[in-house]
Amino acid sequence: MGESFILNPARTAQQGCGISEGKFGDKYLQEVTVLRMAPDDMHRLRLADGDRVRLTSAFGTAEAPVAAAKTDELPVGMLFVAYGDLSSRLMGDDTHGTGMPTSKCLDVTLEVLTDR
Repeated sequence: MGESFILNPARTAQQGCGISEGKFGDKYLQEVTVLRMAPDDMHRLRLADGDRVRLTSAFGTAEAPVAAAKTDELPVGMLFVAYGDLSSRLMGDDTHGTGMPTSKCLDVTLEVLTDR
């Protein structure tokens, strides 16, 4: 059974720097494929950096490794990933005429895939 979280994808400075190496470069891929969590949430769920989780939204499902955010970066109950394939799998396709789907405050369920 999973736990409810709020996912807030966005662009990051590291993502911008990594794009100069290309979307298949290590720097860019590391930024867009790793889910960031509050350290307290990781501790409570007994997760370590690199453990895998599955996220499910009303629009889709995606799996990713997790990493602890800096202590003051994310509040408990909120997740972050840079825009990319992972975040796109969890967003709907309705752009409300803006050209960009709603991508903030996505309700997701997180399931731990790593056995402990």
